[in-house]
Amino acid sequence: MAIMKLPGNLPIQPSGQPSARSGSASANPLPAARQLLDQLQLRNNEAVLARVAEVIQSKGAPPELLLEVRNKPLLVEAALREVKVEPGDWLRIMRAGNELRLMGKLPEAPEATIARALAQRLPWQQSLGPGLATLAKALTSGLRPDPGPGQLPSMVTPQTLPEPARQALEQVLARMPDPTSFKPGSGRSEQAPATIRQWLTDSGLFAESRLTRASDTPAADLKLALMRVVSALLAQRSQPTSEFNRIVPLQSPELLQAPLQFPTAQPAPPPAAAQADEAASVGQTLRMLAGMLNRITVNQLHSQVLTTRAGGETGAPTSTMLLELPWLNAQQEPRVAQLRIEQNGREGSEADSARKRAVSEWRLNLVIDLDEAGPLHFDVAISQTSVGAQVWAERQATLRQVNEQLPALRKSLSDLGLEVTELESRLGKPRQTETRLEHRLVDTRA
Repeated sequence: MAIMKLPGNLPIQPSGQPSARSGSASANPLPAARQLLDQLQLRNNEAVLARVAEVIQSKGAPPELLLEVRNKPLLVEAALREVKVEPGDWLRIMRAGNELRLMGKLPEAPEATIARALAQRLPWQQSLGPGLATLAKALTSGLRPDPGPGQLPSMVTPQTLPEPARQALEQVLARMPDPTSFKPGSGRSEQAPATIRQWLTDSGLFAESRLTRASDTPAADLKLALMRVVSALLAQRSQPTSEFNRIVPLQSPELLQAPLQFPTAQPAPPPAAAQADEAASVGQTLRMLAGMLNRITVNQLHSQVLTTRAGGETGAPTSTMLLELPWLNAQQEPRVAQLRIEQNGREGSEADSARKRAVSEWRLNLVIDLDEAGPLHFDVAISQTSVGAQVWAERQATLRQVNEQLPALRKSLSDLGLEVTELESRLGKPRQTETRLEHRLVDTRA
């Protein structure tokens, strides 16, 4: 392994290698090295983990590493040869007298693997709303087969969807809520929690978990249904499912502007009358499906990244879920609502753990774009029997309507036995926090 040392002072050497500083030449820097090690409260022959915070490369000089050791910075020189070190890496080092020896490099943290997979999919996302609208149209208009050599697309007659694809899409559309699903006052019914739970389950966020738990084929949530459509279209082309990995996904420009800001209102798909009459081709649909599946996977990975960091920062939620929830408007056209659910649990001391461990704070951020009212942002905080909420409307007329309904909402919440701590409406939209990924995709902020 490479030898590392603090510039002019503290060497860090590989395990089992003799000191690079021996004899009288090293007499002067040893007190400074000993002082630094004592400040780290590192005993002789004690091993500790160090995180590489930064790699500094200067022309004509050996690279320097800024390490974090017990939450304190330590700058060392590193003659790196066999070991590749990057920001975010964890090193195991040991004090040997007045030296530090490099014992090894820890395997990559799961968070870094998840973050890297997230970053790879970010540029290849397709908005679910327009995609679902195109698939719903294909139920009636069919899809055009890919033109053969010398054929123009207009010369190809659309064909009906393969039956497995049709069944999967019809099942998804039938399970989507519509304006009749949540009438005023329906939140107090016994059926409402089960309806909302099913809506969340069908989002696709838990697709892989459902596959591992189900003894038979699980009901098609959004992600599983789209995968079945893909399999049916590839079978129609006599292609194996492995060919799907070679398809370049379609991407939505709005998802490239702030890909890690969630939730954020996205434009609704154009009305059916404004859509092109020409049916989409099978190839275009497969590309669109690839982008839609990437979008769902991005939400899954983004949720995992944020949850993996739980406890890494003061005030950070212990669990985060990012979901996009398809629904149907009054014209039975697919739309998408975005929901962010954060749980922040508290744990007390052993003396009063029975009382404090039951305390759990929840925060819900919901963005929905209604045809008449425009985008609406809801921010709800719930803790035990108290609730607070803010409603943001981007249109002045919608804000007036919201203000008129706030007294009725306050009464409904109070009737449920909740103490309303805050209930207000504002014009515009809230400032959303965007996850930031470092260049190596290890350090993620939410």
